[in-house]
Amino acid sequence: MSTASRRRAAHPGPMATGLVTFAGVMLILAGALDVISGLMAVAKDDIFVTTPNYTFAFDLQSWGWIHLVLGALAVLIGVSLFKERFWARIAGVVVAGLLLLSGFLTIPSYPLWSIVLIALYGFVIWALCSVGGRG
Repeated sequence: MSTASRRRAAHPGPMATGLVTFAGVMLILAGALDVISGLMAVAKDDIFVTTPNYTFAFDLQSWGWIHLVLGALAVLIGVSLFKERFWARIAGVVVAGLLLLSGFLTIPSYPLWSIVLIALYGFVIWALCSVGGRG
């Protein structure tokens, strides 16, 4: 491998850096929104609608704690993405996937909020997966 090839492999291009930065910002933003929605659910706020006979029905407080913990984790991983850590990209995809799934499962409780967060986490997964290499 030539010196120029090693240099390119060691330093990702502006597109890769931009996508990781985008993913970090979106992960922090969506994680913060999940923390807020988790706090509202734990506090038993009346903003949430309950749907009877939903297949994936859980207690609203349980969903609140799930969103609170995963949202806080997403914010921490989003901050780590700015340090260009490879593990943060992997953890970002995993946490964004879990939050995307939990957003899907909580659509009956807060539909518009869940759909917005599903879209944000989908963009995060796309941005982190479209960057090649270990940079």
